[in-house]
Amino acid sequence: MADTIPNPPPPPSTSKKHPEYPDPLIIPPLQNHKQTIIILHGRGSNAPAFGPPLLHTPVSQSQTFRSAFPHAKCIFPTASKRRAQIYHRSVINQWFDNWSLATPNEKTDLQVQGLRESSTYVHSLLKHAIAQVGAENVVLGGLSQGCAAALIALLMWDGEPIVAAFGMCGWLPFRKQMEDIFVAGESGVENASGDADDLFETRDEVDGDDDDAPTQAVAFLKEELAMSAEGCSMVVRHIPLFLGHGTEDEKVPIELGREAASCLERLGVRVNWREYDGLGHWYSSAMLGDIVDNLRLTTRWDQ
Repeated sequence: MADTIPNPPPPPSTSKKHPEYPDPLIIPPLQNHKQTIIILHGRGSNAPAFGPPLLHTPVSQSQTFRSAFPHAKCIFPTASKRRAQIYHRSVINQWFDNWSLATPNEKTDLQVQGLRESSTYVHSLLKHAIAQVGAENVVLGGLSQGCAAALIALLMWDGEPIVAAFGMCGWLPFRKQMEDIFVAGESGVENASGDADDLFETRDEVDGDDDDAPTQAVAFLKEELAMSAEGCSMVVRHIPLFLGHGTEDEKVPIELGREAASCLERLGVRVNWREYDGLGHWYSSAMLGDIVDNLRLTTRWDQ
């Protein structure tokens, strides 16, 4: 039977014009299926152009990314067609529309509909994969805008925590707005002893306290994207995250990656941040090798 993944229905809060996502590119495992890795391409690309070269990239002298996980099915979704305002409304594959990353906090309204719809779509992929192999055997990753979309989908996720996630050459939409909430929370009311309340002291013990600044930040994001803010469970805190970025990235400046990692850490996410000297806006064998090593440590799939 063919492994088909249906398009999700449009969320009630969206317009009737819900974008169609092409069928994902599904690369079967080399051996029996035990794990699933979902990886999102960058803006303007598509699954057939992005997926196979990544899988065949060497990660060591004897392995490629694909052969490193012989039991993993790899799913490469393709973003829907959307008009890109910055490209004179040209229609391209993109997970969401966004303005220039030289000024990432301008025209953030362009991002909202695409981030909401892409998060819903990615969530449907995660649910399908979890139903097949269990959350402990599912990984989500992305490159560039695909990384940004994956990060937002993880922040919006309220299902079982998947085993790990990774991002390459990406950034975090609405980072500044969420950090503004941190700043407001950290300058909050002093307690009876005269010391400022520590908003983060119980974040390892409590998943989602409504008075907790990180939880408020994610609740803001859910409201901004018109996604349900009920039960802000902060599942993302239980998903180890690897982020890699080239120091010479000419499209997504590395500072945006550093800011994303810092913001996510403040949200309580366990982030492993790596920089790659001389690397531009793409992955490398070294980056993919680090992702493989990180996944092996996190997932223990080879045991």
